[in-house]
Amino acid sequence: MKIERTKNATRNIIYGVFLKIYQLLGPFILRTIFIYTLGMEYLGLNSLFTSILSVLNLAELGVGSALVFSMYKPIAEDDTEKICALMNLYKLYYRIIGAVILVIGLILVPFIPNLISGSVPEDINIYVLYLMNLGATVLSYWLFAYKTCLFGAHQRNDMIAKVTIVSSTLQYIIQAIFLISISNYYLYLTITLTTGIFNNLYAAYKCNKMYPKYKARGNLERTEVKEIHRKVRDLFTSKIGGAVVDSADTIVISTFLGLTTLAIYNNYFYIMSSIYGFIMIIFNACMAGVGNSLIVESEDKNYNDLKKFLYIVCWIASVCTCCLLGLYQPFMKMWVGEKSMLSFNLVICICIYFFVRNINTLINMYKDAAGMWHEDKWRPLVVSLANLGLNLILVHYIGLFGILLSTILTMAFIGMPWLIYNLFTVIFKRNAIEFIFKMLFYTGLVCIMCVITYAVCVHISLSGVVGFVVKGIVIFGIANVIFLGANFLMPEFGQTKELILKIIKRNF
Repeated sequence: MKIERTKNATRNIIYGVFLKIYQLLGPFILRTIFIYTLGMEYLGLNSLFTSILSVLNLAELGVGSALVFSMYKPIAEDDTEKICALMNLYKLYYRIIGAVILVIGLILVPFIPNLISGSVPEDINIYVLYLMNLGATVLSYWLFAYKTCLFGAHQRNDMIAKVTIVSSTLQYIIQAIFLISISNYYLYLTITLTTGIFNNLYAAYKCNKMYPKYKARGNLERTEVKEIHRKVRDLFTSKIGGAVVDSADTIVISTFLGLTTLAIYNNYFYIMSSIYGFIMIIFNACMAGVGNSLIVESEDKNYNDLKKFLYIVCWIASVCTCCLLGLYQPFMKMWVGEKSMLSFNLVICICIYFFVRNINTLINMYKDAAGMWHEDKWRPLVVSLANLGLNLILVHYIGLFGILLSTILTMAFIGMPWLIYNLFTVIFKRNAIEFIFKMLFYTGLVCIMCVITYAVCVHISLSGVVGFVVKGIVIFGIANVIFLGANFLMPEFGQTKELILKIIKRNF
C-alpha cells in the first residue's frame, strides 16, 4: 500500500497545530471555571490523581510505539494477515496493561491519604474519587484502544486529532455547565469517565469505517513476538524518565506541601507545558526527516544539521524563556489573583527548566530518530531515580524550590551529558566538545537576554491586559534582536535563513 507521506505529514502538522491550540484554550477555560467554582484544593487533588495514574500508565510506555513501528513494513507490502496478527497482539498487550494498572491501583488504595499533606475538602471521599479515576484509566485500555494503532501506522494522526476534538468538546461543554450550575466534583469526574468511554468507542467506529479489512485475529511467529518484546523493553526504559520526573514532582509536592501548593504550582506548569507543546510540534514534524537523513546522509552532514537544529531550538526557546520570565507574574495576577502566585525565585526556576527541557528534547529527538533505545535504556531510569531522591531530600530544606532545583540538576548534569555521550559515540562518532560549547554559549546568551528584557519590562508602568500585551511585544522584539544579532556571523544563522526562505517559497 502506498502512503502519501508529504500530504499526510502536512495534514498531520495542520491538525496537530489546531489540536494543540484547542487543547490549550479548552482546558484553560475549564481550569479557570474549576478554580473559581471548586477551588484550589480540588484542583490539587485532581492533579494528584492524574500524576498517580500517569505513573501507573508507565506499563504502556513502548507498547504503542513498538507495535506501530512493526506495522510499517506489512502496510507497505499490503500484508493484511500480518497486520491483523499485530493488532491481535496489541489487543492482548492492552488487556494485560489494563489488568496490571487495575491490580496495582487497587493495592495503592490504602496509601492514598499518605500522599496528601494537610486537609482535604470535607464533602468528598478520596477513596471513591481515586477509584473513579482508576476506573477511567483502566477502561481506556480495555475499550478498543488497540485499534488506534492503525491511524498512527498509516500516518493518519489527523484522525486521532479529529476524534479527540469531538470527544473533548463534549466533555468541556458538559463539565463547564455542571461546574457553574452544581459545582459537584463527583459529577465532574463522572463526565470525564463517560466521555473517555465515548472517545474510545468513536475512535473504534472511525477505524472500522476506514480500515474494514483489518480485524484482531491470527498470531505472529515466535521470533517476531520476541523482537517486539525486545523493542517494548528498550522503549519502556528510554521513555520512562520524562514520565516519572513530572509525576514524581507532583506526588512529592502533594505529600509534603499540600494540595493548595500543588494546584498553584500546576497552574504555572500548565502554562509552561502548553508553550512546550507547541515547540514539540516542530520536533515531531522533523523526526521522520531526521531519521531518513541519518540513514542516507554522511556523518558530517548530519552533525551540521544537529548544530542547525540546536540554533533553531535555542532561538525559539530563548525568546519563549524571556517571555515567560517577564509575563508569568502579570498573567497569573490577572488569571488567579495575587494569593495564588508563586515567588519570583520559583518563576526563574521554571524558566530555567523550560530552556533545559527544550535542548534535552532536541537531543532525544536524534536518539529516537536513530532508534538508539537499547544503548540508552539505563539513562532515563538513573535520572528519574536521582530526581526522586533529590526531591525527597531537598523538599525538607527548601520546599518547592528544592523540587524544581532537583529536576533541573538531574536533567542538566546527569541526563543530558550521558545522552550527548551516547549520541556522539553511537551516531556521530566524534568529540562532542564543540557541540557542548555551543550549548553553553546559547545558555549564557539566554541569561543575558532574560536580564535585559526583564529590566526593560519592569519599567513599563502599564497594567492589566494592555500592559500585558505591550510587555509581550517589547520582550519578543528585544529578545529576537539580541539573539539574532549575537549569532549574525555564525554559519547556523545563514543556514536557518535559507531553510526559512525555502519553506516560504515551497508553501507560498
